[in-house]
Amino acid sequence: MFDLIGKLYGPFFDLHNWETVISSGSDWLVIFSLVLIECLLSVDNAVVLAAQTQSLPTKELREKSLFYGIWGAYIFRFLIIGIGVYLINFWEIKVLGAGYLLFLTIQYFSKSRVKHTRKLVSDKKRHISLFWSVVIQIELMDIVFSIDSVLASLAISPNPVIVLIGGMIGILAMRGVAELIMRLMRIIPELEPMAYGLIALIAIKLFISIPMIDIEIPAAAFGVIVLAAVVITLLIHVIRKRRRAADGGHDNEG
Repeated sequence: MFDLIGKLYGPFFDLHNWETVISSGSDWLVIFSLVLIECLLSVDNAVVLAAQTQSLPTKELREKSLFYGIWGAYIFRFLIIGIGVYLINFWEIKVLGAGYLLFLTIQYFSKSRVKHTRKLVSDKKRHISLFWSVVIQIELMDIVFSIDSVLASLAISPNPVIVLIGGMIGILAMRGVAELIMRLMRIIPELEPMAYGLIALIAIKLFISIPMIDIEIPAAAFGVIVLAAVVITLLIHVIRKRRRAADGGHDNEG
């Protein structure tokens, strides 16, 4: 039992691993990619979590519930990453994971995406206080939200420290600037389909790494792909905006 726990979570306590990641520019590029994907895919979840706290009567209780929620998210992310790092070594898990990520992409582009966000706490009589029922609700949602993020992150980098740092920063950024990110995504609507396009690429990356194919795309190279995707998306947005402005000018002249 203790040997298994050591295998799952030992890498998190390897100081040399942390030093290598923190001092590596390529690793920080990967971390940036993980944070970006986390924010783009999970911002609506952050808004829902914040909305769930509105049932609490005071601002102090709402802030306190989100404080507990974010620490719970960190703990669950740590636990899920440890299990994921172990399971991702089995090629069967890679195939299932790639299929699941591809399924998410197909759902999005077919406009049949099923929202993870759902009411987990009933309006019926509670056996615990309203405050703790909201906190439990937030924690349950965090577990559900973590599965997609961790699976996608491990497909990009197998290093648990990189995935942990990316996840922690992503959670903090998502909670802190959810409204700002939503506003940015309304201004640049191409960002959301770009994110799901990257998820499809991550699925392919995960699938081709199975032993029968054995093609490994380095995490740093995928980080460059993510940066290139962002730049191309912004260029497409600017071109479309100018084209709409030009078409509008022609219509006014007519």
